[in-house]
Amino acid sequence: MLSTILSSLSVPDIRKKIGFTALMLGLYRFGAHLTAPGINAGAAKQLSSQLGSSSILGFLNLFSGGALSEMAVFALGIMPYITASIILQLLTVVVPSLEKLSKEGEVGQARITQYTRYLTVGLAFAQSIGYVFLFHSLGTSNNPVITHFDLQHIFLIVMSLTAGTVLVMWMGELITQRGIGNGISLMIFASIVSRLPGAAQTWYTSTNQVFKVVLPFLVLAVVAAVVFVQEGQRRIPVQYAKRVIGRRMTSGGQTYLPLRVNMAGVIPVIFAASLMAFPPTVGQLLHTHWSQQVADFFSPSGWHYILGEALLIIVFTYFYTAVTFNPVDQADNLKKYGGFIPGVRPGRPTAEFLDRILARLTFPGALYLAAVATLPAVVYARTGVTFNFGGTSIIIVIGVALDTMKQLEAQLMMRNYEGFLKT
Repeated sequence: MLSTILSSLSVPDIRKKIGFTALMLGLYRFGAHLTAPGINAGAAKQLSSQLGSSSILGFLNLFSGGALSEMAVFALGIMPYITASIILQLLTVVVPSLEKLSKEGEVGQARITQYTRYLTVGLAFAQSIGYVFLFHSLGTSNNPVITHFDLQHIFLIVMSLTAGTVLVMWMGELITQRGIGNGISLMIFASIVSRLPGAAQTWYTSTNQVFKVVLPFLVLAVVAAVVFVQEGQRRIPVQYAKRVIGRRMTSGGQTYLPLRVNMAGVIPVIFAASLMAFPPTVGQLLHTHWSQQVADFFSPSGWHYILGEALLIIVFTYFYTAVTFNPVDQADNLKKYGGFIPGVRPGRPTAEFLDRILARLTFPGALYLAAVATLPAVVYARTGVTFNFGGTSIIIVIGVALDTMKQLEAQLMMRNYEGFLKT
């Protein structure tokens, strides 16, 4: 990995792309510490402890790189865009017009991307209003988070947060076009990594000696397991028959269809964490007897929360895998271009074969996601020590790092870098 990075820095074109990516990420982190107008910065920082104790707010604060705890301009982060992307992907399966657009190549994808941007603005506007009223209720009369709670200042804060989300979305797309890697993923990566010093300080200042000794080995084991599963795939051999094109006969080739063990990525974890965090969050906001009982029942340190999150992750993994990979479409494409799987007839038998293989692969992938995501809750239940750099963060960080390194290697191979190709 280090040799690939050093080799990339020696190529001027790639070096410019890396520099542009670093500049955009630096501006993104600067905006995460720039308090929105009309916000009492001191009072907002005092609420960081409350954000850590509240599941959904702490989860969103992690993905914003701590910007939410300060009510910064980029407090919403990139989460509205991710939510909009997930909604559009799900609607593509349900709405026939969107499904038709998704099959029209670059023109259709550009139209879906435009819809995603519009939905992102709407979601950011709605979330901004919710955060304004939530932070106003969390503040005190002596030390309010919002200095003047009137229509003019509310509109100013909401527009600032919405504009910050749009700016983050634009910067992410710029990184994708002119930089290295996927811009949206790299921004999430930067937000999570920015919380790493705080997590290291929590580990260092912990009074639980067993936790301090075991945690480094546990993190290394989790990282190794994540890399192993993320790179794991089942390669289905595909044979292409000879075809006559014009007056020429093309020779058939042999390739493979890669089916990853974890095709759903981290999306099921985000879905499950958001749903499981909803009951305790509502309980903390309502302050009634029954809502407090619900919050205690679904406490992140309880076994009800751990078991419920694990089950939801498994269900969402199967659901999202079925949404992103359609065996019938894959079988039709193979048949269309003269490809077939040795020993399996083209058409419906091929679709049934792929569906059976995918179901077997998804089960260990779902168990892996559930185990890694619920591991911090298990550690907290056993040791009572909170660690804000959990399994979900490790999955995202390693996944983005691996994808970025693959893109760097692809850029080097395109330029025929001799030192890289000697291996």
